[in-house]
Amino acid sequence: MDTGILALRLLVGLLVAGHGVQKVSSHLGGGGLEGGAEEFRADGFRGGVLTALAAGCGQIGSGLLLAAGLLTPLAATGTIGVMTVALTVKWRNGLWVQHDGYEYPLVLIGTAAALAATGPGARSLDAVLGLAPYPGWWAAPVLVAGLGSGLIARLVLHRPAAPATAEG
Repeated sequence: MDTGILALRLLVGLLVAGHGVQKVSSHLGGGGLEGGAEEFRADGFRGGVLTALAAGCGQIGSGLLLAAGLLTPLAATGTIGVMTVALTVKWRNGLWVQHDGYEYPLVLIGTAAALAATGPGARSLDAVLGLAPYPGWWAAPVLVAGLGSGLIARLVLHRPAAPATAEG
């Protein structure tokens, strides 16, 4: 079981971290910090560079912590938070990724929540440092805090759509 949890943590954590690297640099196919800022502007978010930097650093930090199995509840909360924002952006496109839907962010949210419920496993820094195992009930506050922080970020940073005007 610990090998499976390790594989899942590494896969998801490194993908989330890599997604953050793309937002703040030209590595891994990213458009640099300005490209990340433009992506957020195009999706209707305020803040430009600051928003891209915060999102990218949040993804890098939570992804690396998740991969390492270090401070797993915090890592899962951060992953759920940033992926909740991504889910809200893609919501209007429906579920399936073929239509730019929210399928992928939902899978990452579910995986992070599951890792919060199972814990990071014996092959983790949490276990080495004596922080794990975490009690299973941690999953509920992690999920609530992650979803809540993502929804609050969306409310605070997203510009409302301009009202449609009738042309005379």
